[in-house]
Amino acid sequence: MTKAGLPQLPISKLQIGITVKLPLSWTNHPFLLNQFEIKEAGQIEMIKGLGVPYVFLVSGKEVIEKAEAENKLAQGEQTKEVEKEPDIQSETKKAMRLSQQRFIKSINDNRDMFSKIASDPEGAYRASAALVEDMYDQLKEFEHPLLAMVSSGDNDISITQHGVSVAVLSMMVANALDLPASDVRDVALGALFHDIGKLKVPDAIRRKRSGLNEHEQNYLNMHPKFGFDLLDKSGLFPPAVLKIVVQHHEYIDGSGFPEGLKANKIPLTSQIVSLVNDYEQLLSSMDAPSPQVALGNLFKNRAGKHAEALVAVLVKILGIYPPGTLVKLNDGCVGKVMMTTQEVKQPQVWACDINGKSPKLRFLVDEDVQISNVVKAEELSEPALRVLKADAGISFYFSSMPTVT
Repeated sequence: MTKAGLPQLPISKLQIGITVKLPLSWTNHPFLLNQFEIKEAGQIEMIKGLGVPYVFLVSGKEVIEKAEAENKLAQGEQTKEVEKEPDIQSETKKAMRLSQQRFIKSINDNRDMFSKIASDPEGAYRASAALVEDMYDQLKEFEHPLLAMVSSGDNDISITQHGVSVAVLSMMVANALDLPASDVRDVALGALFHDIGKLKVPDAIRRKRSGLNEHEQNYLNMHPKFGFDLLDKSGLFPPAVLKIVVQHHEYIDGSGFPEGLKANKIPLTSQIVSLVNDYEQLLSSMDAPSPQVALGNLFKNRAGKHAEALVAVLVKILGIYPPGTLVKLNDGCVGKVMMTTQEVKQPQVWACDINGKSPKLRFLVDEDVQISNVVKAEELSEPALRVLKADAGISFYFSSMPTVT
């Protein structure tokens, strides 16, 4: 306080509408009087240019208090907005967990359908229709659905797990081709049941690790017909779905089974499931599965068996580094791709150093780190192999990259 009792007001609190007195002689400032009312922003700027730390407040305390209250309110609203703004990493982790949860539920539902198909075919059909509708809704949940790597936790992939993964990839292909919703649903239902005929194949043949003899192979090759007969007997499944089940090993060059059909005899929906099933079989046949290597094998060893246009769509969906691919980063760490992204060289990866230390989910686009190359399991150290679960079975499910606006 001054001798006159006027309070000092910091320059930072100057407001239009208050009356101030300058702590200067009238010869040391450009104003007509030492004391005046601030009526415009230009006056505030002139006062700031005088180099004084404060002025004396003559009147207008209520104006300053009102301005301070409004400023606090604005700051509070801004803080709330920041708190509400979703964290992209946290949201992506939630999306991946949701994909895993949905995948496990779909496997359980599919297993339940399989168990009912003989004793309660109507119940099995109703359950299968409900599951297909759920999966269709999840596919259409986002404008640009992505793929996440998921797993049941077992290295050996069951028939029902395989069916769900094939259904997801097949639906993605059908959706990318803009097929009608009815075709996408047929693809889903046919894919879910495509291997049900294997339940009629003895375990000694179906689970045999060494090569099958001719008799055993011929018996195994009958599973599409076994599956067709089982579903057809119910009289509930659409013809398109039955064709997918019996034709999922037919190839456009006529080298498939059980009928050796050629392209013009194989519906597009059956061709889609045949392609995806072939890819997943290549993947599951590897000791340490690599989706990228399996995709390469599809190109090299299965040329002519599938329509090039369909293969191109599958490649686009899986991306350069499909989920599950083991990679080396340009910072020297190694990782496993967890989800497809628009930034093909900067996806989400579960990563660690070369000795398996410091494992964590990394968002490469946020770190400005890129994938330098794909690695094989045998190139990794034992600790890194364990951390990345390089020998675990790989399946796929719908996901999406959250956006922050």
